[in-house]
Amino acid sequence: MHAMQSWKLTAFGDKPVIRAALVAQEDAPDWDYEVVLTGFELADDRPDDWRLDAYFPRKPTKADKAMVAALFADGAPELLAEKLPDEDWVTLSQQGVDPIRAGRFYVHTPDHSPAGEAGVRSFCIPASQAFGTGQHATTAGCLAMLTHMRAQGVVARNIADIGTGTGLLVFAALDLWPHARTTASDIDAVCVEVVELNAIDNGLAMGAGAGEVTMAVADGMADPLLQTRGPYDLLIANILAGPLVELAQDFGASVVPGGHVLLAGLLETQEAKVRKAYRRAGFRLAARLVNGDWSILWLRKRQGG
Repeated sequence: MHAMQSWKLTAFGDKPVIRAALVAQEDAPDWDYEVVLTGFELADDRPDDWRLDAYFPRKPTKADKAMVAALFADGAPELLAEKLPDEDWVTLSQQGVDPIRAGRFYVHTPDHSPAGEAGVRSFCIPASQAFGTGQHATTAGCLAMLTHMRAQGVVARNIADIGTGTGLLVFAALDLWPHARTTASDIDAVCVEVVELNAIDNGLAMGAGAGEVTMAVADGMADPLLQTRGPYDLLIANILAGPLVELAQDFGASVVPGGHVLLAGLLETQEAKVRKAYRRAGFRLAARLVNGDWSILWLRKRQGG
C-alpha cells in the first residue's frame, strides 16, 4: 500500500488578509474538509507578515487551487504548491500549535483534549487562528501573569483587552474574575466573529453585563464604547512595543488610580522605552517576567492619579 501523497499550497500576505481568509473558510459552503488550513506569522520580529498553508492529501487540482483562492475577497496572492514528505498531513498542519500550559490555564486546539485537571481551566482555540511562536510566548506569559496577579490579591471589576485577537486573554481574565464586566477590542473587524465563536465554544457569554464579554472594533482607546465603559481597573494589551508606547497616555487616562495594566508583545530589548513611557503616564512596575525574548509587564497606576 502506498503512503498518502501530501501536498501544501502556501500564500503570503498581511495579517488582516490571511486572517480574513481563515474566517472565510469557516463559512465556505463547498469547502472540502479533507483540506486543513492554518495561518501564522512568519517570524517573531515580523508580526504583520503572515502565511496561509492549505494541506492536501493529494496533489492539488485546478479546482483545489480555485477553492483556496476564493477565500481571498480581493483576489488571491500567488499560491505556491509543494509536495511534502510521506507523513500524516494533519499532524504536519498542527505543528507549532501544541497545547500550552501557563498559570492556571491550558490552551489547546480541537485536535487535543482539555487538561482534565482540577484547578486548571482549558480553553479551545482553533488551529486556524494559531499565532506564531512569538505570539505563543507572549500569550503564555500573559496567562501566567494574570494568574499571578489574582494570587497577589488583585481585584478587577472592569476589564478591557486591547488587541484581543482570539479573545483568549479576556476569557482568562473572566475566569479569574468571574463577576467582572469585560470589554474586548481589536483593530481588525475579522476578530468580532472569531471572538464570538470562541466564546460560544468555551461556554462564555457575549453581552454587556457582569460576567459577559462585549466586543468592539477600535484603534486604540479613542472609541465611544471603550470610553463609555471605562475607566478600567485592569487593562490588558498584548500588541507591539510601538503602539504600547503611543498608547501610554491614553491607557493612563483610562485606568483608575491604583488600577493595573498588563503589557506584552514587546521584546526584552524594547522594555526600557516602554517602561519609560508608562512611568510618564503614572505607572510603576509591580512585576515582570521574560518568556523567550519577550517581556511581560504588570504595572500599577499611582493612587494619586
